[in-house]
Amino acid sequence: MGESQGSDLLPGTLLMMILQTLRAGPLHGYAIAKRIKECSKGGLVIEEGSLYPALNRVLVKGWVRAEWGISENNRKARFYQLTAEGRKQLKKESGAFDQLMRSIQLVMRNA
Repeated sequence: MGESQGSDLLPGTLLMMILQTLRAGPLHGYAIAKRIKECSKGGLVIEEGSLYPALNRVLVKGWVRAEWGISENNRKARFYQLTAEGRKQLKKESGAFDQLMRSIQLVMRNA
């Protein structure tokens, strides 16, 4: 999948991006990473070593559920779907992230 951006992300942002990506509907892990890369115009490349532990964390927290299915290229894959609790968490995380970004921008403009 390319070079990982995991270490460069703010804590919690990968989980938030996974939840946001799943808002449109269920996806398997590779499709989640691909969508994040596409949406960021190649600026964010998430490797399997970062993605799958993050997916397991959101599963344990109950923010997503997973079911086995067949991918578009006829491979067995685990599909992840956002839960109601995950939607609530995404809203909470998005608001906190937006506030953090505004604060950082203020410092960058005014310091």
